[in-house]
Amino acid sequence: MKDTFALLGGGPSLTVEDVEYVRDKARVIAINETYTLAPWAFALYAADKKWIDWHDGVSDFMGLKFSIESHDTTTRPGWTVLRNTGYVGLETEPKALRTGFNGGYQALGLAYHLGATRVLLLGFDMQADVQGRYHWHPEHPDGVVSPYAQFLAAFDSIVQPLADAGVEVINCTPGSALRCFPCMPLREALPSSREAAA
Repeated sequence: MKDTFALLGGGPSLTVEDVEYVRDKARVIAINETYTLAPWAFALYAADKKWIDWHDGVSDFMGLKFSIESHDTTTRPGWTVLRNTGYVGLETEPKALRTGFNGGYQALGLAYHLGATRVLLLGFDMQADVQGRYHWHPEHPDGVVSPYAQFLAAFDSIVQPLADAGVEVINCTPGSALRCFPCMPLREALPSSREAAA
């Protein structure tokens, strides 16, 4: 299923079990910190130079590494930096992305460029959980809380362009605030080979 991609977001619902489940069943794009759960991922996406610097360029990650132009674009070796062509919609130029104001949106555009026809979203909570956590990992050193309402509004702009391009997106994040894509449990959206054969 090489045209199926799984995007690993940083939301509090992301589990080690789900990350391991998608291994070898889909091409995985890890976003920011999730590369530590999936060091074997096909690609890593990180928009922020400061995050890349905190992790010393993530030099131990062996997959593809992508970022986007910004006011302080990374110059670390091994990173492919894509042009920033605006905020919303689907960028069809292969060497560019729209930002959607968040890395998950950008990683979705990246999956499209890398040939995805089906994309599963994990860890795309877009809100805090009942414990008040915004991430599965400790909060970022700068303590910034993401503007989720802005993120959610931006995602609305990419739904139809992706559908028109033949890309199916399924949100496999339990309890997600992101409702513009169909929602489905991960193991239903991506059955194991035994379940698929049954």
